[in-house]
Amino acid sequence: MKAAVHTVRLDLTEPLRISRSVMAARDAVWLSVEHGGVTGHGEAVSSVYYGLDAATLRRCFADAARELCRCPDPAAALETLRAGELAGVATPPAVRAAVEAALLDLVGARSGRPVHRVLGFPQPPVVATARTIGITSPLDAAAQARALTASGFQVLKVKAGLPDPEEDVERLRVVRDAAPHARLLLDPNGAWTPRQAAALLPRFAALGVQAVEQPVAPGDPEGLAALAERSPLPVIADEDAVGLEDVRRLAGRVHGVNVKLAKCGGVHAALRIAETVEGSGTALMLGCLTASSLGLAPAVHLAGLARWTDLDGHLLLAHDPWSGIGGEDGYVRTSGLPGLGVERRAVRCGRRAAVGSP
Repeated sequence: MKAAVHTVRLDLTEPLRISRSVMAARDAVWLSVEHGGVTGHGEAVSSVYYGLDAATLRRCFADAARELCRCPDPAAALETLRAGELAGVATPPAVRAAVEAALLDLVGARSGRPVHRVLGFPQPPVVATARTIGITSPLDAAAQARALTASGFQVLKVKAGLPDPEEDVERLRVVRDAAPHARLLLDPNGAWTPRQAAALLPRFAALGVQAVEQPVAPGDPEGLAALAERSPLPVIADEDAVGLEDVRRLAGRVHGVNVKLAKCGGVHAALRIAETVEGSGTALMLGCLTASSLGLAPAVHLAGLARWTDLDGHLLLAHDPWSGIGGEDGYVRTSGLPGLGVERRAVRCGRRAAVGSP
């Protein structure tokens, strides 16, 4: 096998503001793995929160690529990766997820099967995805809600976490009025104190919010579980549910866990989390970072496992360099093509580095 690494810039259509930051663009690093004339692709994106910049991602991909070149075929590489021998525990989860995605794409392409069938799921997923409304003025939030529901979105996720929580309540209220039939999710990104959350959640429940993500600061899963026990609406752990061990501590104690492949380490890790929470009363949410269709595609192939689906990161981009998972009408879906089912659009690439030999 041989591998190549490419870096591109992903610009958002407009800056996205959440409680802890404002983002207008991020770097995406692509790993391409070729074997027998067929190529598979995976993507990881830069993240200040996870401490990943493009240079770090490129370096980690180069290390993984050298190991890939020692594997006889993609299936063997997948087994080596999942055994922790290809990318060790020090490798960022986002890199492990992208390497696994490229190998799954390659295995599927070589066998003529979509990834969901490679994983044992016979039916192609088609699910309604949430669409995010960032922290913005009530007037703009209402306009976005009307436009999104007119386009087919049934689920809206409203960001919150301003210093004055009354502004969050007002934004949610106008979204509710502008989109009375939409299912509403709320995400303060850990901005509230436990006391604030306890006071605010009944008010948001009365406004029709159906679930809240990580209402309090991460680092106190016991406190999050205690809040969930008395919450009038479902509480979903996100920043407190990074990997399998976190989920084991929270299973049955919160209503949901937000599984992001870049956070937990990839498809195989997500499937282990799904097995862990099955029957516990804790449901899955599939989330994402802002990324291209290539970066989101692996999660789309798992979408049938989730109670809540939040796979709209590619829809926030001014130009998505890949296509194949839909979403513009409120539904993400697999394309039916082999592998991840995404196809490359014309895009200007940044740095490129090739590693390995045929």
